Amino acid sequence: MSNKVEDYILTIPDFPEKGIMFRDISTVLESPEGFHLAIEGYKSLLEGVEFDAIAGAESRGFMFGAPLAYVLGKPFLLIRKGGKLPRETEKVSYTLEYGSATIEMHKSSVKKGDRIVIVDDLMATGGTMKASCELIEKLGGKVAKIIELIELEGLKGRDALKGYDIGSVVKYPGK
Repeated sequence: MSNKVEDYILTIPDFPEKGIMFRDISTVLESPEGFHLAIEGYKSLLEGVEFDAIAGAESRGFMFGAPLAYVLGKPFLLIRKGGKLPRETEKVSYTLEYGSATIEMHKSSVKKGDRIVIVDDLMATGGTMKASCELIEKLGGKVAKIIELIELEGLKGRDALKGYDIGSVVKYPGK
């Protein structure tokens, strides 16, 4: 047992390709202690932040955002891949390394002026997070803070998110 969440993150070298250090969060989720430390780490990043709701991007943002919202007594808002939500939605498309993707939210999820915290498991290049911010703002909300369990500093995701308050539970210097 450890008192640091990073002790529960398994690093797998050369996956999915040579030179990549894959940071596996399944080991955090598989350990009640590790999962507890992760949620506590997220909570500590929100001390002093005023916000109305927590949003998480499909699917790993759901794994951490939903329990965090529950613990803090806040609504949890879904950011889903395009075509997955049944009611009227707003969409944002963005570019990936090889192609593009679309994310969406129900239009009724965000009210004008709502302060939203966005939760995800990992920040790499910041593309999905930037699209999530655009989507919330398109719906009339304000991004109160962006928080993630792991930040891969070598991929410079913060560069894509200038002007936003960003917090990371664990930071790794490489990719």
